Amino acid sequence: MKAQILEKATEMFLTLGFKSVTMDDIAAELGISKKTIYQHFATKPELVKNVTLHLFETISCGIDHICSQGKNPIEELFSVKNFVLEHLKNEAASPFYQLNKYYPKIYITLKKKQFGKMSECVLENITRGVQEGLYRKEINPEIIGRFYFAGMNSLKDEELFPRKDFNTIELQEQYLEYHLRGICTTKGLKIVEHLIHNN
Repeated sequence: MKAQILEKATEMFLTLGFKSVTMDDIAAELGISKKTIYQHFATKPELVKNVTLHLFETISCGIDHICSQGKNPIEELFSVKNFVLEHLKNEAASPFYQLNKYYPKIYITLKKKQFGKMSECVLENITRGVQEGLYRKEINPEIIGRFYFAGMNSLKDEELFPRKDFNTIELQEQYLEYHLRGICTTKGLKIVEHLIHNN
């Protein structure tokens, strides 16, 4: 039952937002009593914390799987972007903006974990891209990796990019293209153009 609650809560929080969804809503969707949820998760913040950790682990495992497939670094970034968008339900309800606003401690913990994972993956991606002649050799991987992480986080800022004005998928696609055009060699840009055309 605990796993079912976690799955349903994850789906609802991502679709409707961490603040918007109540324990009653989750119980009603599952056809159980609210008391049953509280037997597994004592409070809503505890459930929110478990959902964010569960989501982080799911996405991390998926990214590890993509990185193990031997794609070239540019294809790898496109695959990761598509995988993350699929698992975040396109973030139509700005759930991470709500998480930051209403559960700031949980948000900070999640952000630290994301930074650790992103640093590891992006640094490896950039280093390999330079070695394969797809990214410019004069770039500083540490700085570019942090630029990339900072930019990805800014896309979740509801004040910078209100969901009523900006589509999440388009934001992610434009940002990835922006990132790659800034670091790619001529050889790399040919792959970027091909992937954008066929995406």
